[in-house]
Amino acid sequence: IYLSVCLSYITYGPFDPILHDKVQFPSLYQVAPRFSSLPWGMVRLMVHFGWTWVGLVVSDDMKGERFLLDLTREMARNSVCSAFTKKIPSGKFNLYIAQGIYSSVTATSAAVMAAYGDAGSLSLLRFVIENFGLSKMVLITTFHWDFTLSMTYETNSYDFHGTLTLANHAKDVPGFRDFLRTLKPAKYPEVIILKEFWESAFDCSLSLPEKSGIKCSENASLEMLPVHRFSLTMSALSYSVYNAVYAVAHGLQDLLLSNSNLESLENGDCRRVEEHCPNLHEFLSKVQFDNPVGEPVFLNENHRSTAKFEILNFVMSPSGTCELVKVGEMDPQAPPDQNVFINEAIIMWPGGSSQAPHSRCSRSCGPGFRKRTQQGEAVCCYFCVRCPEGEISNQTDAEQCVKCGEDQYSNMERDGCLHKAVTFLSHKEPLGLILVCTSLSFSLLTALVFGIFIKHRDTPIVRANNRNLSYTLLLSLMLCFLCALTFIGQPTPASCLLRQMAFGVVFTVAVSSILAKTFTVVLAFRATSLGSRVRRWVGPRASTSTVLSCSLVQVTICMIWLGTAPPFLEVDVHSEPRLIIVKCNEGSVTAFYCLLGYLGVLALVSFTVAFLARRLPDSFNEAKFITFGMLVFCSVWASFLPAYQSTKGKATVAVEIFSILASGAGLLSCIFFPKCYVILLRPDRNTREWLKRK
Repeated sequence: IYLSVCLSYITYGPFDPILHDKVQFPSLYQVAPRFSSLPWGMVRLMVHFGWTWVGLVVSDDMKGERFLLDLTREMARNSVCSAFTKKIPSGKFNLYIAQGIYSSVTATSAAVMAAYGDAGSLSLLRFVIENFGLSKMVLITTFHWDFTLSMTYETNSYDFHGTLTLANHAKDVPGFRDFLRTLKPAKYPEVIILKEFWESAFDCSLSLPEKSGIKCSENASLEMLPVHRFSLTMSALSYSVYNAVYAVAHGLQDLLLSNSNLESLENGDCRRVEEHCPNLHEFLSKVQFDNPVGEPVFLNENHRSTAKFEILNFVMSPSGTCELVKVGEMDPQAPPDQNVFINEAIIMWPGGSSQAPHSRCSRSCGPGFRKRTQQGEAVCCYFCVRCPEGEISNQTDAEQCVKCGEDQYSNMERDGCLHKAVTFLSHKEPLGLILVCTSLSFSLLTALVFGIFIKHRDTPIVRANNRNLSYTLLLSLMLCFLCALTFIGQPTPASCLLRQMAFGVVFTVAVSSILAKTFTVVLAFRATSLGSRVRRWVGPRASTSTVLSCSLVQVTICMIWLGTAPPFLEVDVHSEPRLIIVKCNEGSVTAFYCLLGYLGVLALVSFTVAFLARRLPDSFNEAKFITFGMLVFCSVWASFLPAYQSTKGKATVAVEIFSILASGAGLLSCIFFPKCYVILLRPDRNTREWLKRK
């Protein structure tokens, strides 16, 4: 509305940010609400239906560029991608461009297309829709393109069936429908545009019959026209015109009612209003009123709220009648969970479908999978990757898999976490039970051999090679078998400290006893030829000193170990994906290998000495039996190291227990079983006469 005398402007078209510049347009006012939230509304509609792959068509002008920029930003924030973008020049019909639009639509998998522009700029898109048959694609439009009122081409309304339109929220103006029902050219003959519209809408002529084909009926009414040709509902733009007229009226009323102008009214000279018209700008900027339908109207943009939208569905019934059905509302200022309401049950979709179409570049990734974008493709184009072990996704289209807690693991479907089972080498499981029985069996067997030796302690075979050393060796072997039991069952801080120390010291006593027995064999033979100077090293004192000194070194290593970095109880949640392993951490790995290394040195020395003495004349082949026993011992512990390093969890404990039992059993069988054979089954060889003959 241009008030030429008053030099003020009121625009009723869509809100334009450029016209908001008060430096260039100090006296221009816009009635329409701000539509900065229109891109938000479009994207919110896409997100609601899960449409992430959408084609975009905008008018090739400044408004279209600005809207496209805002829309793509909003789409990016909501992970919605553009399948294609087409800009249509305004007012230029080009069949080549129309063919390009059709090719873009048919080449994409998108089932939704959003269009922005007015009827003139998007006339080419309308032509493509009507003539190339794109009726299965959902069209999202705004009230700027009122395609229901465009008469540019012969319309096939079914091509627009299912279209969703975001319209400015507007209430019905009282009496407006009744006014349109009674509106006729004969009633307003001076309105030329009404006559032209009437002839075009009804395809008739108001002139003489001989000038045109069909004369217009006197009973014709706008109510008889289908909605795609004319709607009795006031459009958003018409509603802005309605408010603009009322704004001017209120501005003029405030101007005339001001104190400085009361005199002109009293004199009845309304022509003097023109003298005060330049002051109208001041009153228009302050206009604030409720229109006849009860909605507030402001010309000051600082007081204007963000526009609310109605979601309209263009529906064409089988009988051919068309209508715009309100199916929802949007309020950008409402809380996030309440800003959109859509009644999906009443929406009619293109192609007669009862369900909303899917418009995605890629299929949804279900629970247990995550999205992985393809290089060079849009973020909406991805493929699904199964979550790795220990991670899950319990929602559709997860961007990342979520790690389970340290005490949890992922299920087979990778959509939930399960609690890990606590595990250790228990005596209740088969392996643990077998090891317990084996340990106790060897302990009882060693005790039986010990008893046999004590019972026959005065026989030559027992006395021949220092029976005290034999007792010490048997006792240490029995303790070795029993110390294996400390490795079975749920570890405790006390058992972690005890078991490695006990194992190291007891085995050292056993090996040092064997070393002392080997020296005894060698020195016993050498004493006959070297005289009394060597004989004093053959006695029990020397053997005891050997055992004590060798064992003291191992005890020292263990004390240093306990004082610096002792073993401790550890809960291992990483070695096994589905298990929590309760185990003993060695504390200092260096100290542990020092313990094993020292034990290995003693074993190698014992084996070497026994091997060198195997051919010495010995009545009961003591050196040979020790050689075989130490060979078994060294072989077992040489195999232990790589096996210990390559196993995890309770298998590591089982390997160490097996090494303890196997090495102890090798010493027991190789050294003592031949003697028991002689004592029990060949007593005739356990006599002085037999020794003399040997």
